[in-house]
Amino acid sequence: MIDARRLRTLRAVADHRTVTAAAAALYLTPSAVSQQLAALEQETGHDLLARDGRGVRLTAAGEILLRHADVVLAQLERAEADLAAYSAGVAGEVTVASFATGIALVLAPAIRALAAQAPGVRLKVLDAEGDASLPMLLDGRADLAVAVEYRGAPQADDLRLTRVPLYAEPFEAVLPLEHPLAAGGRPSVLTAGPGRTADSGPVAGSGPAASLVAPGVIDLADLAAEPWIGPYPGNPCHDVVLLACEHAGFQPRLVHSSDDFHAVLALASAGAGVALVPRSALRGADLSRVAVRPVDSALATRKVFAAVRAGAEGHPLLRPVLAALAEAAARTADRAAAGAG
Repeated sequence: MIDARRLRTLRAVADHRTVTAAAAALYLTPSAVSQQLAALEQETGHDLLARDGRGVRLTAAGEILLRHADVVLAQLERAEADLAAYSAGVAGEVTVASFATGIALVLAPAIRALAAQAPGVRLKVLDAEGDASLPMLLDGRADLAVAVEYRGAPQADDLRLTRVPLYAEPFEAVLPLEHPLAAGGRPSVLTAGPGRTADSGPVAGSGPAASLVAPGVIDLADLAAEPWIGPYPGNPCHDVVLLACEHAGFQPRLVHSSDDFHAVLALASAGAGVALVPRSALRGADLSRVAVRPVDSALATRKVFAAVRAGAEGHPLLRPVLAALAEAAARTADRAAAGAG
């Protein structure tokens, strides 16, 4: 009989490509991981791993076993969820990994809602970059992830995950005030005076463009020759910027890099370049020295979703959390739509 714990170990090694990295993710020693893999090979009667440079790769037999392992592990999650539902009472802690604006937009409201609707459910929130929350979920460091679509991310049909769409958020172009597209027939409603912030505008959701952006729409191709300010590679927002610009027919010349949107705004206000910034990142920011414009690219959007390990969506602790997140996301979209009216 194959030990399910060893299947989890095989999955971790397949994800991380080295025994050392898999051991760190599983909170085990490398020798313990090696022992589990050796035992799994003995149980199956096949070599499951082969050396690949400084790491390892799955053999053909390993790939076959991994496909079945994902299904088996999902079924075990469902069994645990059913048993938990059978037990009396819904009380416990759910660890949620999310990027910062996801915490502000949906997690914080969900915590408030859960306090009234499911007081026995406690959330433990881990601030994680958009590309880190899914690995934390799959490694078992989190029970639920609020994540963003990005290149290389597990896809919607990944058997290891169950996903719940939350909201889609547009990106806005941020320009220095002296930029030609910041004036001349395209007046900005965001530069009315010193200290003007976006606090009064609705946060972005999946609804129409909100009132915090100016009416003049920018063609991204008009920014092809500009120096750009953008996130580092690996940040999902970096992928959004690249995809939108590529679709507009150019590769952005990224001169300055920062994952901190306040730093991006400061650089833009100094005339250092232009940027695409998620609408929610403008909330509360000082926009007195920049112009903010909507862009004509449907790809300048980040899609945010909640994810749990496949089979765990029915767990009595996770059901109310997923419902609270979906409710918070719907309110976010409603506020954006109301602001546009």
